Amino acid sequence: MSDPDPSQSSHLAYELPDDERPSTASPVEGVLESQTPGTSAAREHDPYAAWRHRGYRWYSAGWMVAVIGYQMQAVAIGWEVYDRTRDEMALGWLALIQAIPVLLLALPAGHLADRFDRRKIVFYTAILQGLCGLGLAWLSYRPGSLPWMFALMGLTGMVMAVGRPARSALLPQVVPMSVFNNAVTWNSSIFEVSSMVGPALGGAVIAWSVRSAYLLDGVCALIFGIFVLFITARPVDSKSNTGSIWSNLMAGIRFVWKKEIILATITLDLFAVLFGGATYLLPVYAKDILHVDEFGFGLLRAAPAIGAFAMALLLAHLPPMRRAGRNLLVAVALFGVATIVFGWSRWFWLSMGALVAAGAFDNVSVVIRHTLVQVLTPDEMRGRVSAVNQVFIGASNELGGLESGLTAKWFGPVASVVGGGIGTLAVVAAAALCWPKLRRFGSLHDATPH
Repeated sequence: MSDPDPSQSSHLAYELPDDERPSTASPVEGVLESQTPGTSAAREHDPYAAWRHRGYRWYSAGWMVAVIGYQMQAVAIGWEVYDRTRDEMALGWLALIQAIPVLLLALPAGHLADRFDRRKIVFYTAILQGLCGLGLAWLSYRPGSLPWMFALMGLTGMVMAVGRPARSALLPQVVPMSVFNNAVTWNSSIFEVSSMVGPALGGAVIAWSVRSAYLLDGVCALIFGIFVLFITARPVDSKSNTGSIWSNLMAGIRFVWKKEIILATITLDLFAVLFGGATYLLPVYAKDILHVDEFGFGLLRAAPAIGAFAMALLLAHLPPMRRAGRNLLVAVALFGVATIVFGWSRWFWLSMGALVAAGAFDNVSVVIRHTLVQVLTPDEMRGRVSAVNQVFIGASNELGGLESGLTAKWFGPVASVVGGGIGTLAVVAAAALCWPKLRRFGSLHDATPH
């Protein structure tokens, strides 16, 4: 429950989620409202509240372009690696090389996001990510360049790991406190639209030229960097970000550990994505099981985003959830069921439907998790807490890809995906038993910073 990032994302968004699976890296970031969440004063629900702010419009437009570009790159690199190697494990190594930077750099990146200008961090990392995309386009023309392409994907992962906490924590400075939940939901919609358009467009582009997908990704990232310059962000009080670097790095971990609801939601997402993600095996399913071409592969990559976008639109027009904890557990369980259906399917359209359903249920998880992570965290700590969230969610996307590659190599792709879906159901049951507060958690609108 991803955070392709390009965020991440967002990914968690993306996630950024975190940047990366919508849960992922998730890409769904937002801010609180002009009035502190949790007050009893009720207002008429405005589904378009976030769009009434100029900074959010610039942020959203740039983020949409960047995610479309990154999704095209993800389609291209997965297709090219499997086309060159015909080895599921190569896809696992590709996932691992993107996970390592997240594990190593997420916490220092969160410290930077709370210490320095988040807008500048997002700008510079977007520019560097654009240059990496252009580098992939150049390497793809050269024979025997696959090891160098893996190295450049690792560099891309480093850049995204540094930029994602700043991007996740930036949006609370862009819109008023009163529209946080609305901004989170619309950011999820933006990420899912981009994740729907990007893979479908990427499939069409790689049918013509794989290199063009990398080139377009580089251009899109550069556009996002330029758009960030037009955003005006409120300053952040970094009073809690004093003392030693080590104490600041650990502050986000201590906060998450003490805040049981945040710990429960991100842990649930971590293991659900680790076991239930089938994204990295889509090239195998497209070529060897469903027997579709590049465009069909692009449609498969876009399918989860189609479902997530439909769900995000629905959530944006509904009032805040009254029983968010229960809804989270149910949504993750249904995500596991959809994963099992996809794993068994041999019919393209059934596979598409299962992926659409998985994306819809995953989006519920993304919105709840990212809203709670941002709303329950004081503004001066959002960078560090977002970094912890990135470690849980962003790394789980790529480590889930490694797990999928390994199990597919040992037991076959079908056993890998179906077993992962069953594992997701077991994770939901364990989370419900271990964290009773999660089951009983009520409205997102009543969540307040601690």
